[in-house]
Amino acid sequence: MTTTVIVAAAIVAGDPARVLAAQRSYPAELAGFWELPGGKVHDGETDLDALVRECREELGVDVRPTGRLAGDVEIGPQMLLRVWWAELVRGEPSALEHQAVRWIDRDDIHALRWLPSDAPVVAALHADWPRPADNVRE
Repeated sequence: MTTTVIVAAAIVAGDPARVLAAQRSYPAELAGFWELPGGKVHDGETDLDALVRECREELGVDVRPTGRLAGDVEIGPQMLLRVWWAELVRGEPSALEHQAVRWIDRDDIHALRWLPSDAPVVAALHADWPRPADNVRE
């Protein structure tokens, strides 16, 4: 059986560091929940290529992945989530496929209603919040 890989970007900007969160608009049962932007890796595509493509499609921005955040997270049968730290290279994020996007700081993270499957990612994000001097780490 094939495993579907989902990639997501923890896009970091500013000093102090903020991370971009996106509010889902679909499917109906997930609408209103927050997530890190991203999507499925297509056949023949690398994780990083998918991450860059998804950020262009969903947000209208170019990003540069800079390192992994935590390990693979099982988010369903035969589905893995891989999260990458990324920096904004060009553009201002827009909610092209989401209800809303917003920059959050570390204190905001628990105020959002995240996708239940993202709990391990949210915990890793909170624990590994970037410091201004070292925005991202492998």
